[in-house]
Amino acid sequence: MMRAAMEARYPMASAGGAPERSERKPWASGRKLLFLVTEDWYFCSHRLPVARAARDAGFEVVVATRVDRHGQRIRDEGFRLVALPWRRRSVHPLRELAALRRLWTLYRREAPDIVHHIALKPAAYGALVAPRGLRTVSTVAGLGYLSTSTQLRARILRPALRLVLTRLCRKPGARMVVQNPDDLAALIDSGVVGAERVAVIRGSGVDLDRFAPGDEPAGALTATMVARMLWSKGVREMVEAARLLRARGSNVRVVLVGEPDDENPESVPADDLRAWSRAGYIEWLGVRDDMPEVLRTTHIAVLPTYREGLPMTLLEAAASGRAIVATDVPGCREIVRHGENGLLVPSRDARALADAIETLAHDPARRARMGRRGREMAAAFGEDVVVAETLALYRAMLEDDRG
Repeated sequence: MMRAAMEARYPMASAGGAPERSERKPWASGRKLLFLVTEDWYFCSHRLPVARAARDAGFEVVVATRVDRHGQRIRDEGFRLVALPWRRRSVHPLRELAALRRLWTLYRREAPDIVHHIALKPAAYGALVAPRGLRTVSTVAGLGYLSTSTQLRARILRPALRLVLTRLCRKPGARMVVQNPDDLAALIDSGVVGAERVAVIRGSGVDLDRFAPGDEPAGALTATMVARMLWSKGVREMVEAARLLRARGSNVRVVLVGEPDDENPESVPADDLRAWSRAGYIEWLGVRDDMPEVLRTTHIAVLPTYREGLPMTLLEAAASGRAIVATDVPGCREIVRHGENGLLVPSRDARALADAIETLAHDPARRARMGRRGREMAAAFGEDVVVAETLALYRAMLEDDRG
C-alpha cells in the first residue's frame, strides 16, 4: 500500500521498463562502466550479478575499490581492478584530499561512459570530482549511519552530505538510485534530488535458486540475526531480548552471524560479543560464507536494525521460507508484511523484540505459513529483476544525451 502511494505521489521516480533478458547483439559494445565502491567484499556480495550482466551486454567493466580479500575474484570475472587505498571511516583532511585527487585523476584517465557510485562515500566524493557531463549513477543503499546515529560526528556531517548530494544530483547526466520508497520521499521532500532524476530499484536481488525453501530443522528453536555487528543493526536490542527470553525460561537459542566492521563508527567490539557468548545469552558464530546452510538451521530470521536500504539478509531469509521478525523501519517493511510473512516491532524496543520471537517460537504452524508467504514475496526481489532494471537505467542514460 505504501509503495502504491509513493508511486502515485512521485510518478517519475521509477527505473523504467526492463529490456529483453537476452539480445543477439551487445548493445553496450565499446562502452566503459566504472564501479566506484569502498570495499571489494561489498562489490562481490551485492554487485556481481549486475556487473556480469553489464559485461555480457558489451561494457568494459572497471572496478575501483579498496582491495582486501576479493581482488583476484574480481579479476577472475573478467573485470579490470583499480586498487584504491581509501578507508570508509577516515575523515582526516589531508588523507581525504589525497583520495579526492586520486579519483579526479581516475575519472579523467579512464573516461568512462557511466560511473556507478555504490553507497554514500563514493557518491559524495564522486559528486565533487566528476567532470561536468559525466553520466553517473549513485546507489544510496539506505541513509545509514549518518541518518541514524546520534553521535556528534554524524550530526556534523549530515548537512555537509546533503549539500554534496544535492550538487551531485543537479549535474547533467546524474541519476540516483534508492532502494525503498521511504528514502525516495525523504530525498525528494528535502530537495536533494528531483523526481525525474531518481529511480527506485529494490535492493541487490536474491538468488532464488541458491536460497530455496526447506523444512525447519529439528532441535532447539533457533532465532538467528545475520548482519554486520553494528550497534545500528540492533545488536544491543538482540542481546537484551535474549536476556529477557532466558529470564522467562523460554528455550530459544539466539544466534548472531556476522563480524564487527572496524571501518564503521558503530562497530560492536568483538570482546563484547565474546563475553555475551560466554555468558550464554547468545551464540556468536562470526562471519559465515555458507548462508543457505545458516538459514536451513534456523527457525526465525531476526533483524532489529534502526534503518536499512533493503536488507539482503531478510531477502535471503524470505526466499528460504523462514518466518521473520524485524523492526518497523525503512527497508525492512519493504520485505516484511506484518502478520503475513513475519512480525514487525518498534525500533530500539528489546521487550517487543523478545515478545515477537517468543510468539513465533510457540507457533510452528504460523511460522510455516509465514515461510510460504515469504517465499512467494521473494520472487519480486529476484536477481533477474534487479539486473534488468539496472541495465535498463544504464541503457536509457546512454541513449539520452540531454542530461
